[in-house]
Amino acid sequence: MHRIGVSALVASAAALLTACATTPSTGPMSFFVTSAGVGNGADLGGLAGADAHCQRLASAAGAGPKTWRAYLSVAGAFPSAGKPAVPSINARDRIGSGPWYNAKGVLIARNLDHLHNGNHISKETALDERGNVVKGRGDNPNEHDMLTGSRVDGTAFAPLTDTTCKAWTSSNEGSAILGHHDRLAPMPDNWGKSWNSSHPSVGCSQEALIRTGGAGRFYCFAVD
Repeated sequence: MHRIGVSALVASAAALLTACATTPSTGPMSFFVTSAGVGNGADLGGLAGADAHCQRLASAAGAGPKTWRAYLSVAGAFPSAGKPAVPSINARDRIGSGPWYNAKGVLIARNLDHLHNGNHISKETALDERGNVVKGRGDNPNEHDMLTGSRVDGTAFAPLTDTTCKAWTSSNEGSAILGHHDRLAPMPDNWGKSWNSSHPSVGCSQEALIRTGGAGRFYCFAVD
């Protein structure tokens, strides 16, 4: 048993070293924080509208040839009144397999596992599509809340409460799960350090998102 455990550990370490060695430390932009939201709170026009916003911003920054997706989850629906169940959509399943780099060419994450455990996202690296730093906690205004609707592992929540402002189509009903791009919060708890799953917003309107500590921004990733 001991030999098997040691062998597995050695194999895992070797695989990790190989991944690190084969992933360039710099590369073309494939990740950014939107320089602005769509302007209508968490009503992004659904996932399609959010993806289109990512694509427009990327195109304006000279990265349009890639396919861009918003890092957003949508909870499914339980079967009811003769209607079939609707499966959830997970943010992690929408964004390709990596690696991802910011507008300055800095490595953000090698792959999906690295993105959700040990990534390099911080205020200094989570730049917008133009390479600008996004205001965070301590700045005026604080805009560190990123719309995600996701759990820490990048999956959707159960369809028990609204965590995505009606699947990103509402600016007046529901709430949205937010992450902190700067990994900071008023208390030193782990929830405040999460880039993709810190806390819910107080509402879905632009005013509510601002009051919570954001501006309706979200993460965009290149699929290819």
